[in-house]
Amino acid sequence: MQTIFSGIQPSGTITLGNYIGALKQFTELQDDYNCYFCIVDQHAITVPQDRLKLRENIRSLAALYIAVGIDPEKATLFIQSEVPAHAQAGWMLQCVAYIGELERMTQFKDKSAGKEAVSAGLLTYPPLMAADILLYSAHLVPVGEDQKQHLELTRDLAERFNRKYNDIFTIPDVRIPKEGARVMSLQDPSKKMSKSDPNTKAFISLLDEPKQIEKKIKSAVTDSEGKVRFDKEEKPGVSNLLSIYSVLSGKTIPEIEQHFEGKGYGEFKSELAEVVINHLEPIQKRYYELIESEELDQILDRGAEKANFAASKMIKKMENAMGLGRKRRR
Repeated sequence: MQTIFSGIQPSGTITLGNYIGALKQFTELQDDYNCYFCIVDQHAITVPQDRLKLRENIRSLAALYIAVGIDPEKATLFIQSEVPAHAQAGWMLQCVAYIGELERMTQFKDKSAGKEAVSAGLLTYPPLMAADILLYSAHLVPVGEDQKQHLELTRDLAERFNRKYNDIFTIPDVRIPKEGARVMSLQDPSKKMSKSDPNTKAFISLLDEPKQIEKKIKSAVTDSEGKVRFDKEEKPGVSNLLSIYSVLSGKTIPEIEQHFEGKGYGEFKSELAEVVINHLEPIQKRYYELIESEELDQILDRGAEKANFAASKMIKKMENAMGLGRKRRR
């Protein structure tokens, strides 16, 4: 059975875009793959964090993983910092990476632009991400388009390590969904939906109340044509809403277009809000059952134990390949 690894930062409430682009995929993959799903809290501290809020976000994200349908009997769910091998492997891969290729990463350029001081962790984020993936010999990594460059670097580092030291790493492939991989901002459809957007109308949180969801969708940017049809170039706002409707309802975009033939945006947005609210209702119910429960801690304890077992075997291989530690005499 092939292995899948993916992780999400606990840096804020998960949006509908995160769910469609990542979490929803995970529930579909866990039946056919050996899955490791990680809350990458060590990645989160590459930028300043409030420690209490970070801990709250870690727990919240863990509860959402389970609430959206991740089955801890099928998949391994764990917190990155509870598996020391991630930081160890991250350092070893930093020693294989080159400064020039790290400085060329688009996300590093974006996040460091205009800042007087930037943490070294922000620069070396990609080798840690590579470590996350390579520790578990992942064959596939389901990510959004914005992480594709990091996956290419992960492949480069794995191949470089294999050539230079020992052929121990599986070279992972990226898995990007065809539909809904990039859910756009409700207020600016040229930008990806982001939980860090200062305009709260631009994104829908998985924990938004029904009235909030309805209000945000009704205020979503469309255009002056008034016709519900899919055209990313001419109608980016409407096309984004159609994609969301399609993924959450299971209907094809042509079916939705036909359903709204001769109807205006008002009716379209009202029905879309209903689709989103109905889809999120059972997720929210399960989330609030889990968030204060011992069940969640037990799931995370078991996940950390399983991840530590797998990662420690790869760390030993990496250390042996690089000549670290001492060879014991019998």
